[in-house]
Amino acid sequence: MKKNVGTAPALYPMPLAVIGAMNGEKPTWTLVAHMGIIGHDRILVSLAAPHFINGCIKKEGKLSVNLVDERMLPEADEAGAVSGNKEDKSALFAWERGEHGAPVIGKAPLSVECTVADIYETKGFESFICTIDGTYVDEKHLDAQGKINYDTLKPVLFEFPAYSYLKTGEMLGRCLSFHKGK
Repeated sequence: MKKNVGTAPALYPMPLAVIGAMNGEKPTWTLVAHMGIIGHDRILVSLAAPHFINGCIKKEGKLSVNLVDERMLPEADEAGAVSGNKEDKSALFAWERGEHGAPVIGKAPLSVECTVADIYETKGFESFICTIDGTYVDEKHLDAQGKINYDTLKPVLFEFPAYSYLKTGEMLGRCLSFHKGK
């Protein structure tokens, strides 16, 4: 028997990422797990409206989504613990500008450079609908066909109800391999 636990956004765990945006000539960073794919050409990054980085994203129209792996978790956690309103976070990561102007973290195993196409506002949140300008992957996480290999990349996951970071696990099988078919 299932119990209705209310309106909990229970689609966790989610990949953990550091969002980057330019603040003048320096980057600023924040930690995010509220992201999603809304098509093969669009992603969504949802941030609480008071975040300092939101104004930077709106001004520049660009952002980067930098997946977090276990080795960069200490810096990523710091990016989420400190407010850009109170502290300059530009030196948290070694970075470079991507081909389209967004700051890309060198240590991130995968970074997606984006242009903001729209902003969807809900109570207390701003969700940035973004086009994908480029996806940068550490070559050691590409398979022989040049596709991203998440078995080696192993992004950290975030689980909201317990406010915890999780490791990705083992592969259970290939998609559509459990289908019995006729």
